[in-house]
Amino acid sequence: MNLVEKVRQAGVVGAGGGGFPAHVKLAGKADTVIANGAECEPLLHKDSAVMQHMAAAVVEGVQLVMEAVGAKDGIVGIKAKKKEAVAAIQAACEGTPVRLQLLGDYYPAGDEYELVHAVTGRLIPPQGIPLQVGVVVSNVETLANIAAASKGLPVTRKTITLAGAVNNPTTLTVPVGTTFREVIEVCGGLATDDPVIFLGGLMMGQLTDDLDTPISKTSTGAVILPRSHHMAERKLKPAPVQARIGKSACDQCRFCTELCPRYLLGYAVEPHQVMRSLSFTATDKKYWNQMAANCCACGLCTLYSCPEELYPKEACDDSKAVMRSSGTKWTGEAPARPHAMHDGRKVPIKLLMQRLDVGQYDSPAPWSQAEIKPRQVSLLLKQAAGVPNKPLVKAGDLVRAGQPIGEIPKDALGAIIHAPFDSTVTGVTGDRIILERKS
Repeated sequence: MNLVEKVRQAGVVGAGGGGFPAHVKLAGKADTVIANGAECEPLLHKDSAVMQHMAAAVVEGVQLVMEAVGAKDGIVGIKAKKKEAVAAIQAACEGTPVRLQLLGDYYPAGDEYELVHAVTGRLIPPQGIPLQVGVVVSNVETLANIAAASKGLPVTRKTITLAGAVNNPTTLTVPVGTTFREVIEVCGGLATDDPVIFLGGLMMGQLTDDLDTPISKTSTGAVILPRSHHMAERKLKPAPVQARIGKSACDQCRFCTELCPRYLLGYAVEPHQVMRSLSFTATDKKYWNQMAANCCACGLCTLYSCPEELYPKEACDDSKAVMRSSGTKWTGEAPARPHAMHDGRKVPIKLLMQRLDVGQYDSPAPWSQAEIKPRQVSLLLKQAAGVPNKPLVKAGDLVRAGQPIGEIPKDALGAIIHAPFDSTVTGVTGDRIILERKS
């Protein structure tokens, strides 16, 4: 069995949040493999923890991918401030063809377009992927999982950071399907009486108040904040209210555009022009929607740049959705070079955290060896880009640790899910399989 098939059978997906099935990338050809350890979501530290404590597996994963895609260069991109992780990766790289590249502490350094340009100087085609410029990019935890898959070990555990309003911010590894409620208990409990959870981070994460949300293969962590925190208040505003405020208040100052990472890389992304679409009919929106097509949804425009606290990122999301539903294609040109102010307008993480007013929660969230043994887990059928799993089990079935409990239809995009421990299937619903640990 070759590496592509081993990775497919192991259900490896992009562990940085993207969730793209890893075996698909391994089937391509590239000259460069980049391990993405840039990790720029404020307060989350799981990638640096993975690099510090699983450095050998990360570097082994890079080498395996290099061999699979025919690459000569293997590079681990990591922020210089992560000194312990840098030292661990540097030691693991010795005697291998893999090297380290230090990155600045800015947001969003982990965006693939930004990372590929920082490491290689290449610009990915608009709406394109790194492979189009001869590069494969994978999250560092994904690469550690690829190394495990080469030995026949499936993905059944996930490393996450729990940060914010908890008594002991922590980074730890848990069985896939564990609820955030159980992880919060291990982290000393909540430090707020009315919590909301930013799943995946403050900038690009999704907001929920459901503590029983199960952890998936794409979970990077969660930031807990009081519901009264200004960040939570902003995110909780209904979409029609966000649009109405933008329609009435946007004065076209251009700050959202001038600090947009994609605009500064040279792409035709201009959120201030997208904001104009809020005031136009569907016919007139077509031109302005084009200015959102290459938005990376990093959230800087909404949460950092706009002096009036409007919602240009959400306007871009809406414009992209309209383009998809109408079948409208982007018609612009590829960038020839970055904006002249590209390097000078990068947003430091410290400044971003000040703007978000989360400085009081700035904690290293240290690595913990604590072992969580949940009595029950919920395995979502869809944990990757593509289609959901088709269950292979039914209520009452006994399953073993590592056993596949779902399958992806032939020739479809997706990732197989596995049982994290010996258990009994207690339920199969439309979106998940529920397992209960055997006594």
